[in-house]
Amino acid sequence: MHLLRGQWFRRLFAVRVASQFSDGVFQVALASYVIFSPQQQPSPTAIAAALATVLLPFSVLGPFAGVLLDRWSRRQVLALANFVRVGLLLLLAVGVASDLRGPWLFLLILVCLSVNRFLLAGLSAALPHVVRRDELIVANALTPTGGTLAFILGLASGTALRILWELLEVDGDLGVLVTAAGLYAVAGALALRIPRDLLGPDFDPARPAVREAVRNVVRGMVEGLRHLRRRGPAAHGLIAIGAHRFFYGISTVALILLYRNYFYPDDVDAAFNGLSIAVLVSGAGFVSAAVVTPLVTDRVSSRTWILLLLGVAAATQLFPGALYTVPALLVASFVLGLASQGIKICVDTFVQAYVDDAYRGRVFSLYDVIFNVAFVAAAAVAAVVLPPNGKSYPVLAAVALGYVGTALVYAWLTRDRTLRGGSILARGR
Repeated sequence: MHLLRGQWFRRLFAVRVASQFSDGVFQVALASYVIFSPQQQPSPTAIAAALATVLLPFSVLGPFAGVLLDRWSRRQVLALANFVRVGLLLLLAVGVASDLRGPWLFLLILVCLSVNRFLLAGLSAALPHVVRRDELIVANALTPTGGTLAFILGLASGTALRILWELLEVDGDLGVLVTAAGLYAVAGALALRIPRDLLGPDFDPARPAVREAVRNVVRGMVEGLRHLRRRGPAAHGLIAIGAHRFFYGISTVALILLYRNYFYPDDVDAAFNGLSIAVLVSGAGFVSAAVVTPLVTDRVSSRTWILLLLGVAAATQLFPGALYTVPALLVASFVLGLASQGIKICVDTFVQAYVDDAYRGRVFSLYDVIFNVAFVAAAAVAAVVLPPNGKSYPVLAAVALGYVGTALVYAWLTRDRTLRGGSILARGR
């Protein structure tokens, strides 16, 4: 917590917390209106289509976001991204008030969520400007996890606000959207407290102008990939987290279907509330990872910790996951949350420590694209292999084997590295 004594880190952290809290409030309305509406009966195919509609198109923005984040003031990006979402959410609220459905609804949602690509990549790329190099692993335990906790609290607050708005005889989804718009305005104002040039990017006289860079975005991303190829720990980490994200995505789709169509097929409110509890329990796993990961990586290598987390994730799929009871899934949700965030903390640190600042925005944007594409690919596979109620022992076994395979590949790729905790940053190897 000593990092919070630093003025600029504290202010950057406040922007992340406020933005992701607002995300949580917003996504309560989104889930309620799109997936848990009484008029909807989601299937694996429907969920996969929704995820593809929302995630894949704006994943294309990732390379462009990276190029711009390596040229534009990152402080300005953080502020404007939040302010733009104020207007977008108010427009979406108008759509909800008019009972908008179909392609136009998904287009509005797509635009609202697309702005997040700039925000999250910008926050990660800016972090090394407000903490010392040897503090990155602790900062990466605190900041993304604090943001995730804020997101979970936003979900809980959004659920409570939805009930409150309905008690006031106002459409709950509409009220939550308007509230979220106000919260995004607060997050944008918090970003303006940071000096415009503090968060980078570092000046590079050889770097082309923005317009030229956008025209040559493919070439810029190829340069970023070439740079990444020379940064083994970062590249191998992205491979590991991409594979983990794929198997985590299959588990997520199964969880939604289980609550909606298996545990509570005739009670939409109970299904929504049950899934909300599972998300909160998973969030507790995220928070636990923030506490545990710095302590563990002071004693064993980050490589060993990633391998251990992949192994635990595999075991959890079989037990208690295969029991297919609500308590068993809550335990599995906690462990997967712990594993997911623990791996992410290590990989974030690898990218920040080994990737030069002139390329960091592009690499974090690539990281973001990997996250989305892996998750959508998982949803597409889930649409084929999962039954409508989400219960499948063969799929559980396949996901467990996938985690084991990921651990074996990552162990082989990193077999020559013996990096310990914070020493990876000091050695630069």
